[in-house]
Amino acid sequence: MSLWPMFPLGSVLLPGERLPLHIFEPRYHELLAACLAMEDPSFGVVLIARGKESGGGDVRHHIATAAHIVAHEEVGDGRHYVECVGSERLRVDAWLEDDPYPRADLRVWADENAATPLPESDFESLQNKISQLYALIGNLARVEGAAPPPDPTFSTLPAEAGERLFTLAAQVPMGQSDRQDVLEAPGPSERLRVLVDAVDNVTDIVKFRLT
Repeated sequence: MSLWPMFPLGSVLLPGERLPLHIFEPRYHELLAACLAMEDPSFGVVLIARGKESGGGDVRHHIATAAHIVAHEEVGDGRHYVECVGSERLRVDAWLEDDPYPRADLRVWADENAATPLPESDFESLQNKISQLYALIGNLARVEGAAPPPDPTFSTLPAEAGERLFTLAAQVPMGQSDRQDVLEAPGPSERLRVLVDAVDNVTDIVKFRLT
């Protein structure tokens, strides 16, 4: 286990995603200062289960994502803009007192059964589902007088199955609870099932709105 500074949010950071943050709370000023003093400035991002992002007193999930700081700018009035990239998954073993900022004892949680290959046909089927979903969303946008979203990108996917599924999940417009389920799936095969279910659920919602 190791002690990490933590940043609870109302949204899930998936491995590989970029995360821009606007820091203005005093407790997160201290967190940022502590992180910038590290050789590898990083902290954990965790989804809030109940409560709000500001003020504290929230209830948090126990699976999080490491966020590595890649850019930082002080913009005055005690505000900072921070650009991060999600990487390792983290499993929280114990939450500590939020003094001076949220902290947790945790460990890196690598994918289980990561060496078990997934058939390429499973990825092709999932990508087809995502493409069909985007087509439906485009139809709905045109009906509602909005601009359709850009097509999903499949040309630069990681080779490793678990990372590839996180990259695909980041392109699916699903709710935060579904994103957390994707993050918490123990390994690639479970993550694939969770992601397929999430895409099917969003597809059903869009089809209902179209009718």
